[in-house]
Amino acid sequence: MVKWIYNFNEGRSKDKALLGGKGANLAEMTHLGLPVPSGFTLTTESCMRYLKDVAFFDQQLITEIQTAIERLEVKTNKSFANDDDLLLVSVRSGAVFSMPGMMDTILNLGLNDSRVHALAEQTSLAFAYDCYRRLLQMFGDVVYGIHKEKFNLLLTKAEKENNQTVNDFNEQQQL
Repeated sequence: MVKWIYNFNEGRSKDKALLGGKGANLAEMTHLGLPVPSGFTLTTESCMRYLKDVAFFDQQLITEIQTAIERLEVKTNKSFANDDDLLLVSVRSGAVFSMPGMMDTILNLGLNDSRVHALAEQTSLAFAYDCYRRLLQMFGDVVYGIHKEKFNLLLTKAEKENNQTVNDFNEQQQL
């Protein structure tokens, strides 16, 4: 049976062709004992299989991703469903060779309109809303092709209308 998903502790740096450069390096750092958050990598083979047959996702990959997420929830004692222990993940595309600025990234996946309030209670309002803004901006760009600059223009407009910058807001929240 072909393995489509590897936990960070299963790969090594030599596995770049299988895990992409980022996945292989995260695996190697995990083996070296560096403080890498728990996670997993979908193989480059799973990507190629999906590109050849989109039904592959529904027929096989989705179940394996759900299992990997369940294992991650157990390992981290965090959850996508429990607001007390929020599981937030980062998703990044990868390749065998480094391509700075060319790989798509989405941070803070797991936040939504209600969970951002739970994060604010655990951290600060400014931090939580900034995390949520980044999620929406990255998701809009990567998934829907809404250029990041459109988000930046809206943020600048809101700052001007409220005579306050995001940095001002962050400083006020810390007082």
